[in-house]
This record gives sequence, C-alpha cells and structure tokens, in this order.
Amino acid sequence: MPQRSGGTLALPWSTASPRAPKRVAMDHILLFVTIALTMVGLVMVFSASAVVAGNRFHDSWYYLKRQLAWLVIGLMLLHAASRVDYMWWKRLAFPLLGLIMGLLVIVLIPSIGVAANGARRWLRLGSISIQPAEMAKLISVIYLAAYLAKKDDRLQDFSTGLLPALLVIGIISGLILLEPDLGTVVVLGLVTGGLLFIGGARLSHLSTLALSAVPIGLALVLTSGYRRQRFMAFLEPWRDASDTGFQIIQSFLAFGSGGLFGVGLGEGKQKLFFLPEAHTDFVLALVGEELGFVGTGIIILLFALFVIRGFQISTRARIPFGRYLGIGITTLIGIQALINACVVTGLLPTKGLTLPFVSYGGSSLVINLSGVGILLSISRDRQAGREEIRRQSASRWAARR
Repeated sequence: MPQRSGGTLALPWSTASPRAPKRVAMDHILLFVTIALTMVGLVMVFSASAVVAGNRFHDSWYYLKRQLAWLVIGLMLLHAASRVDYMWWKRLAFPLLGLIMGLLVIVLIPSIGVAANGARRWLRLGSISIQPAEMAKLISVIYLAAYLAKKDDRLQDFSTGLLPALLVIGIISGLILLEPDLGTVVVLGLVTGGLLFIGGARLSHLSTLALSAVPIGLALVLTSGYRRQRFMAFLEPWRDASDTGFQIIQSFLAFGSGGLFGVGLGEGKQKLFFLPEAHTDFVLALVGEELGFVGTGIIILLFALFVIRGFQISTRARIPFGRYLGIGITTLIGIQALINACVVTGLLPTKGLTLPFVSYGGSSLVINLSGVGILLSISRDRQAGREEIRRQSASRWAARR
C-alpha cells in the first residue's frame, strides 16, 4: 500500500485523487449508533427533567418537547449534510470562519448576548437560543481540515505552516474564553492538536505547544474564583460537601445507588432536586443510577463504536480533505464524550460540557447531528477510496512484471 510521509506519522493513504469516484450507500452502522444514542438521550432527558420542569414551568414535558424539536431540526440537517458533497465544506471554510468569529463577538455584547449562570454564551433568536461556541467547534474542524489539505508537507515549517492555523484557532479560543467557557477551549485545543499531529506537524513543535499550554491553563484556573473552587472540589470534594463539592458527591451517590443493573428507569432519586444539571451535563450519572453499570457500559460502548466507525470512514475517504474532516469530527465528538464521562465520575474537574447526543441542549444536539451528516457524506466515498488503492497497487504490480 502506498504511504505518504506526514512528518509525525506515515499515513496509509495516497494523495492522488481518483478520476471516477464511485458513490455508495452511507454507513448504516454509524447512523444506527447515532440514532440509538439520541433515543437514549430523549428517554433520559425526560426521566431527569420531568420533576424539575413540572416544578419550574408547571409542565413535566417542557424539556422533552424542546429536545424533540431540536432533534427534528438536527435530523433534517443530518440528512441534508449526508446528501451534499463534502467538498462544499472546503469551499465554505473561510466564509464560515468569518461568520463564527462575528457571532462570537456579537454574543459578548451585553445588549445582545444572553447571560446565564455568570456566562454570556447564548444569542436569542425569537423563542430559541443558540450557542455560537458549539458552532465554533465544528467550523474550526472544517477550517483545519481545509488548511491541512492545502499545506500538506509544508506543515513541518513552524512560521509558514503551523503558525497561521494556531493564530486562527487562538483567536476563536480567546473569544470563547471571554464568555467565559474554558471547557470548550480545552476540547478545541485537544482536537486541534490531534489534527495537527495527524497532518504531519513536527512532534517537537507540538510538544512545546503542549508544555506551554499547561501553565496558561493553570493560570486561567487559579486566577478565576469559580474555576479555583471547582479545582479544589475536584481534589477534595468531601471537604465542602454542602457547597463546592455538592454536585460531584451527588454524582457519586447516583452511580453508587445504581449498582449493576440500576434502580429502574424513572426510579432515580438524585434527580429530585439533589443532583444539579441532571438532564444536561450530569445526565450520565442518572444513567448510572437508573440503568446501572450495564446501562452506562452500553452507552460507553456505543461511543467507542462511533469513534471506531468514524475513523474507518475517514481513512477510506478518497481525498485528504475528507480524511482530515472525518477524523476531526470523530475526534471532536469522542473527546467531548470522554471528558464528560471523566467529569461525572470525578476523574476531571467539573466543566460545562454536555454528553453528545444524550444531554439536553439544542445547539449541541443540532451541531453534533450535522457533523454526523458530514461523516455520512464522507462514507459514501469509502468504496471509491479502496478501489483507487487497489487500482494503483495493481498498476505497480503490472509495471514490475
């Protein structure tokens, strides 16, 4: 199999584009996993939010109805993205980049951006709210995929290859930090580092950037009161069990109560005003309580299958842009799921990150489903990629004879 040297990695694909790509059916396994996770999400969102919604809005179905509406929009976008040639996203990379930077600036304007829980992250459009930071993650991946496909081996040069991409992602991250939203910046940084590694950036450059990010991250945590409290609660949650450590301790109690098979769907007690954000960031804790270790394990396995299938689709794409785009989207969803699981089990400090497809949240659900739609579009060319590799191998074998 021909290989291209990627600086950091030797990537098992050819840079040549097939002259007659063959369109095939979308990847049904990826679609099934996505639908399964969203259906589990609907059930758990209703279970987690019914009592809270009834108390707050006098409508137990309030959150479920809104999540269903967002799901319909997300599935429509998934279908549309799966039918559109993914090369269009390469052409739209820079216009989308300008759009998201504009939205991230607008959301910071007090008279326009909607503030909640000490953060200004939402834009109100009539009766709905959107979160530009969620859009920024996917658009950043599209931009990076287009950039890497254009730069190719020149990425090993820091000033002309690596630096321009870092500056763009740095500007986006800076605007998101002003909201403030450190969790999204962490996810964006990890995805960026992974794509640059795959793209062939020098390991020495990436390791230097990673080492530089550590003191910057510590400074952001220690100079912010609420972040410092969260970090101390992560280190010693039982020291202040009624305040800073309350949420993670309630999460522990939820998992502990669930045991192997859970207390039963709808029978959880932590959602009864004990566990904050039970239908959003900490929905996995409720899964652990009501469905037990087995139910939690099934969800984790579904995410693992999603990541494996996403990487398989990506490596079979016929052009570099499709490969980088697929890997970026898969990594984005996989890393966010991993961080959320680590947060609710106390392995990482508390961050405001949802569990993709499962947690309540319109912007997150719609953007993630749109990303899956792009992955499905890429999957339509997977057979063409394999056929091209076989054709080139056969040609080389014939030439040797």
